[in-house]
Amino acid sequence: MTTILYENPIFLEHQVPEGHPERPDRLRALNLALEHERFSDLVRLQAPQGNEDLVLLAHPEEHLRAVMSVIPEEGINSFEADTHASPASLQAALTGIGGAVAAVDAVFTGKADNVFVASRPPGHHAEKMKAMGFCFFNNAAIAARHAQRVHGAERVAIVDWDVHHGNGTQDIFYDDASVLFCSTHQMPLYPGTGAKDETGTHNTIVNAPLSPDTGSEHFREAFKSRVLPALERFQPDLIIISAGFDAHHRDPLAQINLVGDDFDWATGRLLDVAGKHASNRIVSLLEGGYDLVGLAESAGLHIQRLMKG
Repeated sequence: MTTILYENPIFLEHQVPEGHPERPDRLRALNLALEHERFSDLVRLQAPQGNEDLVLLAHPEEHLRAVMSVIPEEGINSFEADTHASPASLQAALTGIGGAVAAVDAVFTGKADNVFVASRPPGHHAEKMKAMGFCFFNNAAIAARHAQRVHGAERVAIVDWDVHHGNGTQDIFYDDASVLFCSTHQMPLYPGTGAKDETGTHNTIVNAPLSPDTGSEHFREAFKSRVLPALERFQPDLIIISAGFDAHHRDPLAQINLVGDDFDWATGRLLDVAGKHASNRIVSLLEGGYDLVGLAESAGLHIQRLMKG
């Protein structure tokens, strides 16, 4: 397996208020983990900056202009109580999009079997018309649309194991039969969406909510009983992972209590599906994960599994 990791120093320049969980130290912690010799064969490339036209693959121009209007010349400005912008935030968000699109190009042109994009701000809470939950633009949705537009992908699956429901991705694809969205998440928890009966117009929304204080057994059962059968039925050309690691037992924002091996296991199951239906093509995008030790452990195991295939 050839695995590429896209990164860029601009992601560290997206600043948030002191004490905010979605902070630059998240990427610094991951970078320390990647210094281990087991990652010596990982191809690490600089993510290119995307452009405004890419944003429009998943969001109307009105949303793009609204985001741009909040970017301050100095200091920190806010979309809402928990979603903030600093002067470099727009460039960071566009570079996250650029990395996601470059990842799609890499797996469709044979440059890589799979790709991990270590970017911030995250994206899966960004709805068509709303920045929220630390997110400006929906990187996974834009990547899916790019795969369809440029590479002719007919069926794209997005699997979201962030502990918070990917309401933005669900919002964008709720009426779209060509994109399958599967999510495991804690419920009740922010943002309050993700019930089992939210299935989409074409039954291509598959939610697997988990109760607080559950753990590995319940997560793996939800994956085996709901996510994997949906993927087998859908037979995707590409799998995009909204890879949040905030379901880890150390994370301060949730109570699902997973361990690093759970992310390794889930990655392996998705690699199996990708090998069967999608010519191994997986694009994984960093979403949440707010305990630095838990994030470094879980993301490291995820990337290591991608490298092994």
